[in-house]
This record gives sequence, structure tokens and C-alpha cells, in this order.
Amino acid sequence: MKWSEKAWQEIVPIYNDIIQMPFITELANGTLDLEKFKYYMQQDAHYLEYFARTLAVIGAKAQSVDAMLDFIRFSEGAIVVERALHDSYFKQFNVGDRVPMSPTCHHYVHYMQSTVYMQQVEVGMAAVLPCFWIYKKVGDYILEIQTKENNPYADWINTYGGEEFGQLVEKAIRLCDEAANSCTGAQREQMTSAFVDASRLEYLFWDSAYKLEKWKK
Repeated sequence: MKWSEKAWQEIVPIYNDIIQMPFITELANGTLDLEKFKYYMQQDAHYLEYFARTLAVIGAKAQSVDAMLDFIRFSEGAIVVERALHDSYFKQFNVGDRVPMSPTCHHYVHYMQSTVYMQQVEVGMAAVLPCFWIYKKVGDYILEIQTKENNPYADWINTYGGEEFGQLVEKAIRLCDEAANSCTGAQREQMTSAFVDASRLEYLFWDSAYKLEKWKK
């Protein structure tokens, strides 16, 4: 069994919780409160900036030239393609000033960066994989259950449930499997641990947006 298959088995309960959470179910049927979606997009804009930088660091640390090039392209895509989606929604919903980073977003991006900087590159690759893979799974799930008529969040759904994003995700999974093949059993366990932790943070990211999470002081 591939490393990725075993790693996904570990986070099935987390994924099942994600697709049942109010943010996702309401997004799918188009009833998600606009302020919650706007707050999510504002936090995601913060996240994507750090995510892109993290992917670039992985590219710089990658052992093969092919992996280096792929992660640099991932980094570019996080800024160019996904920011275009954010910009369109910011204009459509009249989102103005940047809001402060939420506690969960702050924790997630710093967990991701510290893992990539301090751990071996294979562990860093595993830590960023949930952002690819879970979004694709969630996008596909919503495509199956969504309210198709007049859903204000259709562009978001189509972006992450689309074929182009799917090809990107498949490549990210393959790169992690290739990296795992060169690791010891203990190192693969570290990869899995990072994958699980980041998956938990994916859940918390959506949950914090739904709650409009702010710093208490």
C-alpha cells in the first residue's frame, strides 16, 4: 500500500467531520451566511500567502530537480490562480480592508512554516498535502450534493471540484509517495504525523471562519 493510502486512512474520521460541519453543508446549499464566507476568504488570503512561501521553500529543499520545479509551480499557482478567485469574490461582495489573522490561521501557517523549515523536506511535503487533497475531496463532495441553481458560492465549488485542480492534487500526492519511498519507516511515520496534524488544522480553519473567530484581547 502506498504511503498516501495509509495516510488517508488515518484522517478519514477528520474528513468525515469536515464534510458534516455547518460551513461545508451550508456552502453546498448556498445558505452560508455571507459574512462568514467573507471572513473565510479574508483568512484564506492570509493563508495562501504563507502557503505559497512554504511551497517555494519545499521546492528549494527538494532532492530532485523535477520536485523542485513542481513545488515552485505549486507556489506560483497558489498566488496567481487562487488569488484570482479571491479577488473576484472580494469585488463581488465588496470586501475591503484586510482583517487581522485569526488565532487558528496564525497557528496553521506557523505550524506549516516551522515544519518545512525545521523538519526534513519529506515531512514538509506531507504537511502541505492536506491543503491540496482535502480541498479536492471536499470540492468533489460538494459537486455531488450542491444546490446548483443560484448558489452564490458556485465559483468556489467549481474551482476545487474541477478537473484542473484534480490534476494538481494527483501530482502532489505522487510527489509525496515518491518521497516516502526514499524514507525509513520512522521517517514515514513523521510524514504521516504531519499529514494528520495539518488535516486537523484544515477542520479548525473552516470551523474558525464559521465562528468568526477573533483574538480575545
